Amino acid sequence: MVNSLPCFLKGLTAISVILLLIQGTTCEEIFTNNFIVEVHDDVTSSPKSIAEDHGFSYHGKVLNKRNVFHFTHKDVPVSRSRRSADVIDPLENHPQVKRVVQLTGFKRSKRGFLDLNERNEQAPSIKPNRSTNPKQKFNDPLFDKQWFLLNDGQADGKPGLDLNVIEAWDLGYFGEGITIAIMDDGIDYLHPDIGPNYNAEASYDFSSNDRFPYPRYTNDWFNSHGTRCAGEVSAVAGNGICGVGVAYKSKVAGIRMLDQPYMTDMIEASSMSHKPQLIDIYSASWGPQDDGRTVDGPRDLTLDAIADGVNKGRNGKGSIFVWASGDGGPDDDCNCDGYASSMWTISINSAINDGRTALYDESCSSTLASTFSNGRNRHPEAGVATTDLYGNCTLSHSGTSAAAPEAAGVFALALSANRNLTWRDLQHITVLTSDRKQLYDEVYQWQCNGVGLQFNHLFGFGVLDAGKMVKMAAKWETVSERFHCTGASYTGKSTIPNRLEGPPLELRLNTDGCKDQDNAIKYLEHVQAIITLNSTRRGDVVINLISPMGTNSMLLSTRPRDDDNIVGFQSWPFMTTHTWGEDPKGEWTLQVSMNGNPIEHGTLLAWTLVLHGTKTAPYIDEAKSKSPCKDIKKDSETDEEKAAEDDKTLTKEEEELDDAIDNDIISESAKINLNTNKNTEIGPDMFQQPPYPNINPNVQQQLPPKINPDMYKNPFYYNEQEDINSYQQPLEGDFSYMSRFSDKFDPEEEPSYDSLELTGNELWEDDDKLKEIIRDILKEKERYRSRGSRPYYRI
Repeated sequence: MVNSLPCFLKGLTAISVILLLIQGTTCEEIFTNNFIVEVHDDVTSSPKSIAEDHGFSYHGKVLNKRNVFHFTHKDVPVSRSRRSADVIDPLENHPQVKRVVQLTGFKRSKRGFLDLNERNEQAPSIKPNRSTNPKQKFNDPLFDKQWFLLNDGQADGKPGLDLNVIEAWDLGYFGEGITIAIMDDGIDYLHPDIGPNYNAEASYDFSSNDRFPYPRYTNDWFNSHGTRCAGEVSAVAGNGICGVGVAYKSKVAGIRMLDQPYMTDMIEASSMSHKPQLIDIYSASWGPQDDGRTVDGPRDLTLDAIADGVNKGRNGKGSIFVWASGDGGPDDDCNCDGYASSMWTISINSAINDGRTALYDESCSSTLASTFSNGRNRHPEAGVATTDLYGNCTLSHSGTSAAAPEAAGVFALALSANRNLTWRDLQHITVLTSDRKQLYDEVYQWQCNGVGLQFNHLFGFGVLDAGKMVKMAAKWETVSERFHCTGASYTGKSTIPNRLEGPPLELRLNTDGCKDQDNAIKYLEHVQAIITLNSTRRGDVVINLISPMGTNSMLLSTRPRDDDNIVGFQSWPFMTTHTWGEDPKGEWTLQVSMNGNPIEHGTLLAWTLVLHGTKTAPYIDEAKSKSPCKDIKKDSETDEEKAAEDDKTLTKEEEELDDAIDNDIISESAKINLNTNKNTEIGPDMFQQPPYPNINPNVQQQLPPKINPDMYKNPFYYNEQEDINSYQQPLEGDFSYMSRFSDKFDPEEEPSYDSLELTGNELWEDDDKLKEIIRDILKEKERYRSRGSRPYYRI
């Protein structure tokens, strides 16, 4: 069973939990007209009579909890800036009332990259002639534009880079018998492409408290979000309208809960616990604000609802909660989102149709897998094609808002192949079948964990593959019982150093994985590092966790917009999935540093390592044997043996690259000048001083678009034997490589420091081998640059 609250929340009152989890929200607290009232066990008066005697309205039990009830009061406004003591105090003084909590209101944001006011023209909802494309399976007009279902290279995409749903459909799995709830701003259940698959019994409107979750009308169609998500999952196939849903024979339910001035814990909890025996999958494309400053997560009622869902939903097999990882881009980190980073949810990131990351993608170690969206490719048909309000269609759905429903659809296909899958089975199958394919990012490279599973800090274990999932699901045997073990704890007062002044703080904890105990763990699923720290600037903190098998998980990257210097992190549960399948026994290392201005500092006060996993995992040996990773070593190998084996596997290009690095020469085949400044040694010392003289290091400066290349040599630029016209140096404190701008670059224009695309460079476009070698160099030297943000130059 899953505990309803993490250990660090046990015993806290609802108010203290709420204050604990709003870690850094600086806006004024809002109190609503919703009260949670708990009565004593020996109560003799009915809760309804207690409510009426004090001027409250009675609304029944809260989440079927014993002795906990929902009241409202007619004289309390919908929202106010202070607690309503005048009505609370008399109620609290009633001898049979144990406690009264006035619920606060908070913000929750839809996750969508494109402004809905900037929508593309609506695709026509008419029945066209059947396509002449031999791969076209349906007469739906947008099907051939749904590249995420079948990528033939349309919209400048890469052929084959899709969800592989065609294989699942060909095997006879379409999501039949599965219901997916879209928790959002409502869905247009009158839409002809949604209506036939609409499950009214499983739907509800928690914003208006009725059974009709139809979107509230606005002139700008702002409430089209849920309808677009619903079409991705369950749009009817072969009806000549819009496109085709990933699981086009599944049922879709609407839970309207995202359209009111303020969210409350009650609304969230009620939504996530609605009809758990009718609803199989809950899809959420929203969360705390993606502003790079917020650290927030579910309150206590919502935590209880999710825990009840995974324990009791689907007749004990567990509800599936799918979450969009977030659209805050490199300035945010989804481990600061307590929904996406929860063990009980499946966090989904996105890639675009050529395999790159979307510019809005957040990275974090809790992301399990990825699907597809848009936000970088400017082709007009590179967005996600789906249904839109009032019977319309759209080509412009985007953000991780679009990615999560695609995942929900794929999971519906897997459940239709095997209705007995538990919530944990689905996570295991996701890890084992997700595919690296052609996904890549310029900063976060693909890595192998200790059992040979490939993962990426942005993409998780890869893009979902529906064909592989249904085949594995059909023959899957339920995984063994799940245990959790507190591996070890640290309490003290350790200074967090700045990376410019020395190595990071390293704390080491040893664990035996609760060996010889009933809750012993041999194979990991999730790992949590529950951390308390304070700093003068929270956004500068970087945290890494290294497992005994050598897997390095970045638990927190820098967040340039987070200026918090008061709250810090108070028992915040950072989570990683990257050590999946590993043996937890041995030494775990926590590395913490301040990656910003040297005047900022911090203190780590506590760290608890919590392990979650199983005693058996029969698929691990098979996964190792099939792993594409060549670095899986036997535990008995010495470091010398490993080094010798590594030397044997060097390719000709790698040997040439090593020679070039060692001998400081220009490799003819690589055409790379590895060190143009003979006096510059590659290493951390080269970053001790700011790159520009006479600039105050404490003040962020806008740097000129042109500098003298002879003054500021960088060991990572390539020499094309041509005149070098202009260079762009990264902002102080971040390490990148120099590169020549394209001929089209206008040095008079102010450059963008957030993202600068280098296009039109013939050398990069024509020499794939050179590109690969340069990437290898950057990867080799990656440890010397800040990993907290994307580079200003993109390969």
